[in-house]
Amino acid sequence: MADPVLLITGASSGIGEATARAAAQAGYRLVLAARSQDKLQKLQGELGGDERVLAVPCDVQDMHDQTNMVSRCLDVFGQLDAVYANAGRGGEPGGFSEASPEVWKDMILTNILGVGQTVQACLPALRKSQGHVLITGSAAGRVTIPGSMYSATKWAVSAIGYGLREEIRGSGIRVTLIEPGMVDTAFFDETPPNALNPEDIARAVVYALSQPSHVDVNEILVRPTPAVH
Repeated sequence: MADPVLLITGASSGIGEATARAAAQAGYRLVLAARSQDKLQKLQGELGGDERVLAVPCDVQDMHDQTNMVSRCLDVFGQLDAVYANAGRGGEPGGFSEASPEVWKDMILTNILGVGQTVQACLPALRKSQGHVLITGSAAGRVTIPGSMYSATKWAVSAIGYGLREEIRGSGIRVTLIEPGMVDTAFFDETPPNALNPEDIARAVVYALSQPSHVDVNEILVRPTPAVH
């Protein structure tokens, strides 16, 4: 049997890049999608080149990019076994009183519309493979954070995961929400104290992927261990 194929959006840095490295080590062939083509091509070269990795430019807000991403995956590898809808962006200070509506708009379109479009573009191929959908949610999608539109988008992402699971129940497709706490990524100008590493989240993704087909890991919430006083 050919090695399974995993598609990752937001694959050029942070959690997406770390997951690509971990999944390559676990034997997956990869489709890496992001807006940063230079970074994708560098990662492609490091993880096995054209035979193992396809790098595809994709703005998740653009449905044409999304459908092209899946078409290229199927043209090159002939199958799609799992998708990790990971592309997202953070907000800015100011809360509902002062934050920029333009920043909100881009964040909402990336974090919510982008996830929905990735799922819709991939579902036909995943129905054939009885594959796996993984989505980057957040611990911020489980709690109330004062003034946080970012948290609101991640509540919506959780709802996408729950709603998708019910829609495709009985199809053989599994759905996993990956919900990190604070992670040291490009979202932050300075490393947050007591933060997780992207590799910590990548291990959670590979864990969910590695389960036998009769096991559906619904959610994985990963938080840093509280600092020792």
